[in-house]
Amino acid sequence: MEKFEKLTGIAAPMPLVNIDTDMIIPKQFLKTIKRSGLGVNLFDEMRYDDAGNEIPDFVLNKPQYRDAEILVAGDNFGCGSSREHAPWALKDFGIRSIISTSFADIFYNNCFKNGILPIVLPQEAVDVLMKDAEKGSNARMTVDLENQTVTSSDGESFSFELDSFKKHCLINGLDDIGLTMEKAASIDSFEAQASQARPWV
Repeated sequence: MEKFEKLTGIAAPMPLVNIDTDMIIPKQFLKTIKRSGLGVNLFDEMRYDDAGNEIPDFVLNKPQYRDAEILVAGDNFGCGSSREHAPWALKDFGIRSIISTSFADIFYNNCFKNGILPIVLPQEAVDVLMKDAEKGSNARMTVDLENQTVTSSDGESFSFELDSFKKHCLINGLDDIGLTMEKAASIDSFEAQASQARPWV
């Protein structure tokens, strides 16, 4: 998994509340078990019309937000079903961090397993950052995981809380497999001892 340390990038404003996982990646795209290729269908029903043409008014279709790496979103982002395809689609599009006042628990935890940093901030801070994001591609926001701060293009900084274990995993690029592989030597030692003690197994 890609490490997350410090990110400076374009932030897209998405002030909708209760953006659920079916809005993030609709059910018809859940057939794949690959983590790549889903970005083109991110927010599919909001992004395209029935003929498959881009809807110009949708934020990620606007030229200034096509390369957005940060989303500033409304309350309760990622609610609905527990599909892991939602963070897969966001990451494949290029989104590395999402800022909101709250997240659905399962989506929140799935983000960390896929290299995305979800940040919870008070409404007042999100309002400031939302307004900053509305400036477009000339306004770049900085997310500093080590210092746990988000800084607007104007230099206004906000601190966020984060579980130390989740922070450790993101900074070191450790998903569940990576965490297991950290214990490879102990696992090998256990298996060698078990093989000698119970050769018939």
